[in-house]
Amino acid sequence: MTFHSHDDTFAGLPVTEFPGGTATGPTAWRVSFEDEDVSQASLSEGFRDVFETFLTAHGATTESLVIGPWGYAAFAYAPLEQLIAAAPRLPRLRSLFLGDITFDECEISWMKVGDVSPLITAFPQLETLQVRGGEDFSFSPVASDGLRRLVVQSGGLPAGFTAAVLGSAFPGLTDLELWLGTPDYSGDTRVADLRPLLDGTLFPQLCRLGLRNAEIADELAAAVAHAPVVARLESLDLSMGVLSDRGATALLAGQPLTHLRELHLQHHYMSDETAAAVVAALPETRVDVSEPQGEDDDDRYVAVSE
Repeated sequence: MTFHSHDDTFAGLPVTEFPGGTATGPTAWRVSFEDEDVSQASLSEGFRDVFETFLTAHGATTESLVIGPWGYAAFAYAPLEQLIAAAPRLPRLRSLFLGDITFDECEISWMKVGDVSPLITAFPQLETLQVRGGEDFSFSPVASDGLRRLVVQSGGLPAGFTAAVLGSAFPGLTDLELWLGTPDYSGDTRVADLRPLLDGTLFPQLCRLGLRNAEIADELAAAVAHAPVVARLESLDLSMGVLSDRGATALLAGQPLTHLRELHLQHHYMSDETAAAVVAALPETRVDVSEPQGEDDDDRYVAVSE
């Protein structure tokens, strides 16, 4: 699986294309420009011009913004500097998604992004940051009192990226979603790197946690089974990875999960019997065990890698 289409909604709002789209109410504007010159290594002048036009038309009122292709993302780095420079012209921005790019526009593993953490500093009112990337995708420790939701989508999340997120000060964070991916695409984050998070010593308001798209899904499930942070979660998401009977059995054998409102395990390698046992063990929880992938030990893949 990879990204076949753009998101229709973001931050609870319908997405409207710019240019070309017409908003009839509150909307998340999506700004993009596909450059025919795929060899261009600098920010596309076409994107620069489109974004400038957008700022003039809607910058003062925009609360939610989606950035799609900024040229050909395999060669041109994300427009981080342009976004940061535009902060005074986006005074109401609360939600930002950088990298709403489908596989035919650029594979996720090829996307050159850079260090996305300065976006949080540039937009102190930002409540939601969602970022997607692969090559040269990084984060630095940062502080924000306002950030509530952080989503990092990758086919392989480096341990350094994970450490920087966990080294950040986000006292109001309620939702954290990390796509860990596979070592084939630099995803070397291990369970040990996540211990400060699993121990419950970080992000005191956290109530929704996603450790998704993980080749180490079984190890994560075994760790989560005894992780103190789980006791205060409403939603736990281990979907899109290679969770098997081994991980699911460890999860059920650990601490009670009956307090969870949601448990997401879709795209998995559990047997039908084990998947049914998970659902039966949590009758008051919305458990998603859809998208079974089979049980072949030698043919297991995360949902998004390349």
